[in-house]
Amino acid sequence: MLVAFSVAPSGAGESDSVSEAVAAAVKVVRDSGLPHETTSMFTTIEGEWDEVMDVVKRATEAVSAHAPRTSLVLKADIRPGHTGQLREKVERVEQHLREQ
Repeated sequence: MLVAFSVAPSGAGESDSVSEAVAAAVKVVRDSGLPHETTSMFTTIEGEWDEVMDVVKRATEAVSAHAPRTSLVLKADIRPGHTGQLREKVERVEQHLREQ
């Protein structure tokens, strides 16, 4: 499965920057060893249901340590029997673009 998620602190103070808290979440993802990609808005990870959800939970807890309130947005692509989709889904789109 692929899970794209965004987790951010809320009510932490006067600064608009959430980068320190987000970095704590990204560290959890990187340390997990699961295939992942971080962009400006989401982090996507790939793996089995239990391992992916465990990482999302621990990343959320890492952000929660920075603020009294935490926001989590999550989108999942659940497709049993398929792996490597983090890159392959993008490659299929790129292939169509090359053919146009």
